[in-house]
Amino acid sequence: MRTGRFAGVGVGPGDPELITRKAARLIEQADVVAYHAAAGKRSNARRIAAELIPDGVVEEELTYPVTTGTTDHPGGYAGALAEFYEASAARLAAHLDAGRDVVLLAEGDPLFYGSYMYMHDRLAARYEAEVVPGVPAFLAATATVASPLVRQTDVLTVLPGTLPEPELARRLADTDGAVIMKLGRTFPAVRRALAEAGRLDHALYVERASMPEEQWRPVAEVDEATVPYFSLVVVTGDSLNGRRSRDLAAPAPAAVGRAERGAAELLVVGLGPGPEGWLTPEASAALAEVDHVVGYGPYVARVPQRAGLTRHASGNTVEVDRARLALDLACRGERVAVVSGGDAGVFGMAAAVFEAAEDPAYAAVPVRVLPGVSAVQAVAARAGAPVGADFAVMSLSDRLKPWEVVEKRLRAIAEADLVLAVYNPASRSRTDQVAAARAVLLEHRASGTVVVVGRDVGRAEESLTVTTLGGLDPASIDMKCLLIVGASSTRVSPAGVWTPRYVR
Repeated sequence: MRTGRFAGVGVGPGDPELITRKAARLIEQADVVAYHAAAGKRSNARRIAAELIPDGVVEEELTYPVTTGTTDHPGGYAGALAEFYEASAARLAAHLDAGRDVVLLAEGDPLFYGSYMYMHDRLAARYEAEVVPGVPAFLAATATVASPLVRQTDVLTVLPGTLPEPELARRLADTDGAVIMKLGRTFPAVRRALAEAGRLDHALYVERASMPEEQWRPVAEVDEATVPYFSLVVVTGDSLNGRRSRDLAAPAPAAVGRAERGAAELLVVGLGPGPEGWLTPEASAALAEVDHVVGYGPYVARVPQRAGLTRHASGNTVEVDRARLALDLACRGERVAVVSGGDAGVFGMAAAVFEAAEDPAYAAVPVRVLPGVSAVQAVAARAGAPVGADFAVMSLSDRLKPWEVVEKRLRAIAEADLVLAVYNPASRSRTDQVAAARAVLLEHRASGTVVVVGRDVGRAEESLTVTTLGGLDPASIDMKCLLIVGASSTRVSPAGVWTPRYVR
């Protein structure tokens, strides 16, 4: 016996005329039309598609056991919904097993923050299934406010309003255009996050987009007590980058709103290895005063967002380009901090800034480096006192220096019997250099030389391993590790790993 076909059909944001022709055809041909609904309320998806549902068709209303309220289910909210979706899937599967074609209506698009996806998870592998896309609400909202959402190289970020407020503010500050979904009770925190990100003045609130009750206004003017679930916030890329209409008469975006000022001091700030408690008070105070923070994405993400702060995150291996951006901003009088993990002067951004600052164009920009806790200090502290005597620090990366130089320096350090801290021991593309370095060191050091391997020290997932040079497994080392190779006098005692201050 033939089983039925299962289709998830997007019915758009509210206006029935935004239902696609394919969606309409499947609804009109269905044996069973299913839809979700909140308890005691009409299904919005069914209301949108009402004119297309044939008379006499079987309808399956899947009523949520809980939406925004509380539940006494032993599994809590998640348990109640999991049980509900299992039961709903069983109801639809019974129709499919009987050979009836089932259409499940979804507001907006079926795979965009929709309940359809949970039915898809449970039924698509068992039955012939099809997904028909629909117009998502944020596109209807953008049409309502008639403002370009993103253009050219703008980045669009779609965010749930349920994110923690600091996280929401950070992501808003990092993007050009943004859409914030899932409002309702989250609206006060969303509005505060917009203010912290400096985007509140241009944020637009749209309620029930494309529906007869549709309305919109600036977010700053919204009564937070009246915000329904069917509402969202639109922040256009133009509000950050200016209107770029391919119009020769328009000012270049870089010049919009920029004040002419003298050069400002550029700060280079070490953030430490990770924990907030390892950020120095000096660095924290500096970050609270600057207008711009520039750095590698993961480090910029560690700086809390606040009103007036603009973030400039970039990828790895573009240190000098990043430094030039910061210097350009400082030249125009902007208060800028370049951030770096650990200590900015230890394989961090400080040297890159000084390299870029040699350009005479930046001669007027004073640069000040604020120290941070370095990774070698953090790992050494966890292990005990392995760098209590003379020690050297090296990076195994050969991106900026030939490997022959790395080996030469390793031999010199080994011959001098210095404790050695090794940064950047491996990466996805550099997987054999730890083994090569170990072989070089073993030319001059005993296999029993103490080695400390710290991974993600200072973070929740940190680990610390004490081994020997002979016992070190290169395959266990990755880019998150820092190694400390002891001198001949380094030892392991009940208190930890330590190196005597004296040489006898």
